[in-house]
Amino acid sequence: MNELLLGLADDELVIGWRDSEWTGIAPLLEEDVAFSSIAQNEIGHARAVYERLTDDADALAFDRSLDEYRCAPLVELRLLDWGRTIARRWLYEVADEIRITALMEDPDVGGLAAKINREEAYHRMHAEMWRERLRDEPRFRDAVTELWPYALGVVLPAQREALAARVALDEVEAVERGSHTDDFAPLWDEMTMVRRSAPVGSQW
Repeated sequence: MNELLLGLADDELVIGWRDSEWTGIAPLLEEDVAFSSIAQNEIGHARAVYERLTDDADALAFDRSLDEYRCAPLVELRLLDWGRTIARRWLYEVADEIRITALMEDPDVGGLAAKINREEAYHRMHAEMWRERLRDEPRFRDAVTELWPYALGVVLPAQREALAARVALDEVEAVERGSHTDDFAPLWDEMTMVRRSAPVGSQW
């Protein structure tokens, strides 16, 4: 269970960091606000799960080596195209709902999962709104196809059939956790730079 929760927390931290990259450059002013808010929520969810796993959430979030992160490759990708970003956000939110719903049934973490699930409702509505807007655009459809193997890697193998049914796509070979994309190393460096620049034992 701890490994599963660590993967969830790492996903939320990294997708939050990626979403924050749209602040100031989103195609609409409203999306600057929306993506900033979503990014803050995702990072907040990461913190809540880290706190379930350790007494020092900041250390778990930022003091590990790159290879110790358990995030899915989907969230690591640096996507500079709005259509591809929305495709990822939609696929991620559908996958995330499936795994969070399953965690809500667990007696140990069900309460935390339910809290996260309530707060994720806005994220799903936002992603679905944009999917409806872009669904007929060739670039968006191509992005969904490109990212689909990565999306399957977000959930457990037993949950992939349900994910495929939800997004109306056939199952393919998943891009699994356990390896990192080339995009992750620069992001890890950025995320951990301040922690690594301070002497061990520094108080913040």
